[in-house]
Amino acid sequence: MNERLKPFNEKMQKSVDYLKEDLASIRAGRANPHVLDKIKVDYYGTPTPIQQVGNVSVPEARIIQIAPWDKSLIKAIEKAIMASDLGITPSNDGAVIRLVFPELTEERRKQLSKDIRKKGEDAKVAVRNIRRDGNDAFKKLKGSEVSEDEINDLNDELQKITDKFIKDVDQAVDEKTKEVMTV
Repeated sequence: MNERLKPFNEKMQKSVDYLKEDLASIRAGRANPHVLDKIKVDYYGTPTPIQQVGNVSVPEARIIQIAPWDKSLIKAIEKAIMASDLGITPSNDGAVIRLVFPELTEERRKQLSKDIRKKGEDAKVAVRNIRRDGNDAFKKLKGSEVSEDEINDLNDELQKITDKFIKDVDQAVDEKTKEVMTV
């Protein structure tokens, strides 16, 4: 790959990676430990991810179980989950916290798939903006040591890279939508 294209390729990759992380945090009827990724617990004054203060497991299809290594953290973990936008009330038995995911209603599934498509569209816009920035940067090369043909080649290459990332976004959105709509 041409050195001039690398920074744009990396930025597009970051946009797609961010979308995939964002989609992983959307709950789809069955328990997925990634829904806890953005939740931080106050661990002795430091906001710490739940995965770093206990063992997170999925014993059944719709249950996430959190076993904190320090039992005194149970209240703090419950508080963090309640304060998040997860929409699930945790229950504990003194040793572990359980999150039971209810079945999604048809209406909620449709709303989630709409949100997923919007996130995908936002990611595509980000990728296209990066392409535009690249094309602008290549136009500025005109008149320097770079020929018109080389600039056209760079633009063509950048378009191919853009198309690849747009396809990746579409694929991620389709997979997540299918996962959400599956009963």
